Amino acid sequence: MEDELYEKKIKCEAESQIIDFPEDIKEEKGKTFYQCDICKKSFSQKCNLTTHKRIHTGEKPYQCDICSKSFSLKHHLTTHKLFHTGEKPFHCEICGKSFSQKGNLARHTRFHTGERPYQCDVCGKSFSLNNLLATHKQIHTGEKPFHCVICGKSFSQSGNLTTHIRTHTGEKPYHCEICGESFSQNGNLITHKHIHTRDKIYNCDICGKLFSGHGELTEHKHIHRGEKPFHCDICSKSFSLKHHLVAHKLYHTGEKPHHCDICDKSFSQKGYLTRHRRFHTGQKPFHCDVCGKSFSANHHLSTHKQIHTGEKPYLCEICGKPFPQNVNLTIHIRTHTGKKPYHCDICGKSFVQQSNLITHKQSHKR
Repeated sequence: MEDELYEKKIKCEAESQIIDFPEDIKEEKGKTFYQCDICKKSFSQKCNLTTHKRIHTGEKPYQCDICSKSFSLKHHLTTHKLFHTGEKPFHCEICGKSFSQKGNLARHTRFHTGERPYQCDVCGKSFSLNNLLATHKQIHTGEKPFHCVICGKSFSQSGNLTTHIRTHTGEKPYHCEICGESFSQNGNLITHKHIHTRDKIYNCDICGKLFSGHGELTEHKHIHRGEKPFHCDICSKSFSLKHHLVAHKLYHTGEKPHHCDICDKSFSQKGYLTRHRRFHTGQKPFHCDVCGKSFSANHHLSTHKQIHTGEKPYLCEICGKPFPQNVNLTIHIRTHTGKKPYHCDICGKSFVQQSNLITHKQSHKR
């Protein structure tokens, strides 16, 4: 341990000799500290000040001998080189995922354990990552130092501003190499890729359903508990899932901001437009791993798979007939109740299924 500390001290002193800042040495209560003359931040060691000043000067003395990219910190170069080697020596014992750095593994493990070691000293809220805490604290301070030069909107983080600017430019730099769909945010691409890989590691202990993200699992459990925490501020209707509320609100506004560039049909949600476009392109990105058949929509694949499994988990409480999907059961129950919720606004005739109403309406156009 002593040898390690000595090596660090020698390294620190050697690095400090690169740049000398005699005017920055301060003394307070018998302790010497080094202050940055640009931003006034203080450091206990001279080498830390030397490293810090590179933020202001833009100096990047550490260069990759493979691609010539430069870095201001040596450990950033070390991390960067792992992209070239592909080395990921740190493995998650829970899900087997591998990481190039021990710190990345530690952060990942918290998603499994639920550990949140970073606590806000203002409101007590806890976070799994330090940067999430830093972002949260700006709620209390109200600080938003990053401004959009196009519309003037302000943001608490530079990354949020970068993402926002793409709403003006339409830039979508993150592309799915499987289906070609593009995204403005890397997080959206990662979430999208789970559709293709079916990489779902979070298991619901009530119904066994798997999810790709811990947040999705948490939200899903609202359904089992009967919780509906998401409320419409227009009609007060409540929902278990947040995206159901978002979709519902569009019925009030009538907004359909997503337009098909082939037939000009408009949609309230981007996902609906994406699925619609596949009817034009013929794209079928969802493949059955049993028989190889492909589908344009994920739920069509899910329905198809029940042919192989024979699974029919939805039972009619009146006659006991089983169905592979809840929607099939809902339609079936109407044969018992006589309910016909779909009405023709021309002649008033009612139908059990919406598709029957659509077919019927064509008879008025003849």
